[in-house]
Amino acid sequence: MRRKLLQATISALLVAVVLLGIPLGVAAAQLIYSDSERNLDLRTTTASRAIEVRYQLGDTIDERTLESFVSTARGAPRYIFVTLPDGTEISAGEQPSPALTGTHYADSGIYVVMSVAWWDVFLQAAQLVGLVLAVAIVAVVAGVAMASWQAERLSRPLVYLAASAEQVGSGQTRPRLERTGVEEIDMVAEELSRSADRMAARLAAERQFASDASHQLRTPLTALTMRLEEIAMTTERDDVRAEAEASLEQVERLVGVVDDLLGRSRKALGAGTELLSLDVVFEQQREEWAASFAKAGRTLVVELTGTSVFATPGGLAQVLATLIENSLHHGGGTTTVSARESGASHAIVIEVRDEGDGVPDDLAPRIFEREVTSGRGHGLGLALARDLVTADGGRLELSQRRPAVFSVFLQGVPHMVDLEKVVPHGRAVKQSRGRRRRDGGRARG
Repeated sequence: MRRKLLQATISALLVAVVLLGIPLGVAAAQLIYSDSERNLDLRTTTASRAIEVRYQLGDTIDERTLESFVSTARGAPRYIFVTLPDGTEISAGEQPSPALTGTHYADSGIYVVMSVAWWDVFLQAAQLVGLVLAVAIVAVVAGVAMASWQAERLSRPLVYLAASAEQVGSGQTRPRLERTGVEEIDMVAEELSRSADRMAARLAAERQFASDASHQLRTPLTALTMRLEEIAMTTERDDVRAEAEASLEQVERLVGVVDDLLGRSRKALGAGTELLSLDVVFEQQREEWAASFAKAGRTLVVELTGTSVFATPGGLAQVLATLIENSLHHGGGTTTVSARESGASHAIVIEVRDEGDGVPDDLAPRIFEREVTSGRGHGLGLALARDLVTADGGRLELSQRRPAVFSVFLQGVPHMVDLEKVVPHGRAVKQSRGRRRRDGGRARG
């Protein structure tokens, strides 16, 4: 939006300069030329009358007499030529070339010609046109400055609102929304606040349901487990004991399923992306994996960027740990972890690349499917990593097969705003050491 506002304003200013400045400059040049012509005609007429009076009085008219009518000053006549009634021709000054010429023929028969240097007229016109051009440039610069200020004023609340909406959508239902003074944006912010309240109430109800379900399910399952254990311990029949132990195994599996489902529910209800500093996450990964790479005779290069992204605390570290570990086990050469900005949406692309043989062509299309592996590991690492990135609103791709390059696309923050002002409720979160994934899920040959 900011860019479009600037482009629209600059385009309007340029159109105004073209439609007004150029005609004004041409009109100014024509005005200077017309004024010079009128001034020269007036000087020629005045000189003709003065010479006519002297001629009628019988005064001598020679070159010294005509020198008073010429001058070397810019814009003044440089040359005068007079033809008297008796046919005598007299001149004074130096004939300029090119020249602007004025003539006058008196009733007494005196003919006067005066010339002005054309370049003097041109320089006067150029100065005026330059003044018009300077004013146009000042107007454009002032317009761009005003457009930048206005675009910043309008886009900052929108970026802040988008960040708040992202926080609400990720589970943080208490955004701190401030009035911006723009009626339409404030209306959206108020509706977002009401939606956040409704979401908070709904999440509270779901959390309560999860808690009640946990209590209601765990109590009878615990009682059933104790009863089956008692039966298995007290019975003397082998077949009954075997059935009781089989039932205990089924109950334990059921307890595990309930714990897993409730754990996922709590995680889904309580998860939320936050503003994370990539440098913190990268440094953590460097410290965790540098020794392993050195032991394997390889190098891990982590390029710090100073950028921030929206991601789930711990989730991004786990994703990077999976990619780096798979590069260690299946790649070769130097492994590089870097980040860059991509596109106008301020997306941040995190790339993990190495110098190995890459991903086989037969496995590349199914690299993120579960249980797809080159033979080492269970084939779950990349699938789980992709799920974690997708949960944060991003995506994980194999952007290059040989050598292998994995790219993580996440939402970044525009450079045009101050994070403390745009996302006052967010902060860069230091992540704890994410546990290493040892599943070898990267399908590499």
